[in-house]
Amino acid sequence: MNALDVAEAAVAAAPTSDVLAHVTHERSLLLRFAANRPTQATAIDDLTVELAVLVDGHLGRAATNDTDPESLSDCAGRALVAAEAAAATAAPTRHPGFPAAEAARPHHGHDAETAALDATAGGAALASAFEAAERHELEAHGVWTVAEDERAVATSAGGALDRTTDALMKVICIAPNGRSGYASSMAVAASELEAAPLAERAAAKALAPGEAAELPPGDYPVVMEPRAVGSLLELLGDTALNGLAYAEGRGALVDRFGEMVAAPAINLADSPYFPATLPRAFDAEGTPKRPMPLIQDGVARAVVHDLHSGALAGVESTGHALAPGGAPDGPGPRNLVLAGGGAAGFEELCAPIERGVYVTRFWYENVIRPKETLVTAVTRDGTFLIEDGRVTRPLRDLRLTDSVLGILSRVEDLSAGQELTSPAEFYDRRFAHGVVSPALRAGGVRFTDTTG
Repeated sequence: MNALDVAEAAVAAAPTSDVLAHVTHERSLLLRFAANRPTQATAIDDLTVELAVLVDGHLGRAATNDTDPESLSDCAGRALVAAEAAAATAAPTRHPGFPAAEAARPHHGHDAETAALDATAGGAALASAFEAAERHELEAHGVWTVAEDERAVATSAGGALDRTTDALMKVICIAPNGRSGYASSMAVAASELEAAPLAERAAAKALAPGEAAELPPGDYPVVMEPRAVGSLLELLGDTALNGLAYAEGRGALVDRFGEMVAAPAINLADSPYFPATLPRAFDAEGTPKRPMPLIQDGVARAVVHDLHSGALAGVESTGHALAPGGAPDGPGPRNLVLAGGGAAGFEELCAPIERGVYVTRFWYENVIRPKETLVTAVTRDGTFLIEDGRVTRPLRDLRLTDSVLGILSRVEDLSAGQELTSPAEFYDRRFAHGVVSPALRAGGVRFTDTTG
């Protein structure tokens, strides 16, 4: 049986008609490496059935990995008991019920060669990265991973099936003096991951000459690579663009639709069929994915919703449910695309800066005050000083503490080129996604501490 057959069987096993089944079948291969040697190989073949049941607008959920009729019936029963318990202890709440899932729209998100999960391709990629690192007397650390993902959603009114593939390689090169450099690539097809060029990019940063400079806390102009930009946009998606936070009055865009919230150059959308992204045909509730402008020419236009947050806000779902019945933290955009600008590359972005910071990526990103999109993050694996319009030497890592919308409002230029980047480590259940973004230059970004 494929995932849709299982989803329909799960719905048929439920003792009520107000039920939704969400089935995921992950087949993946992951190779981790450190110090120029493989350290871990993981192959996963996992099918999970999630059932959501509604009673008086209250949701009950249960999950199972077994697909025999008895297990599916037991799972549905547990979901019903949870929904009845919630309904017995609280007043009825608004929920539109589960609509019929629509047929999946065709997309570019499945590559047959990648779906073969060829371990030899991964071994060759690691060997290429190791050779490049050893040539520079560096250690290569990182991940190579590929997957095929089959997802289905079904209700008593029908169902839909979607298949996708994804591939990711991340390389961190570490020099004997402890300096490190980072590069990564993500795509639908594993053939697009070029291990040797990635390792060379990471190596160049680890080998950057000069003593590491130190900047005192303060506001500095910054050039951010796409991975750093993507990190901030992910935080924005989880806060300002989250429809549950908006409906409950906690979101940064409450009462701000139609207002300027970013620089005029900022055009941000959730674009599930954009060529560079990882497409999805529908969300975890079966609502079809469609392109959705969020910030246009700096003006706030919309937030994303699942069925639950949409009901609270008095609007329809926009197709952004992360779990059947809605995730506890609300919906989220998983195909963010930030439009590029006119800068030819990093040199042009750096040129106007007399003294500033070049950021490869962030880590330990955390939200401090969601209503203000105030976040904190630490630079890592390639932080450099910009002087008189060019990158001159390494810089000790810094802690950023600033508002994401504030940074976006101070954007001065964006690169024409865009990259798909992702924080994915795949320690938990796999849901591959990323942000397509250019590099950018922004003024007056606040750094509050030196960390390294």
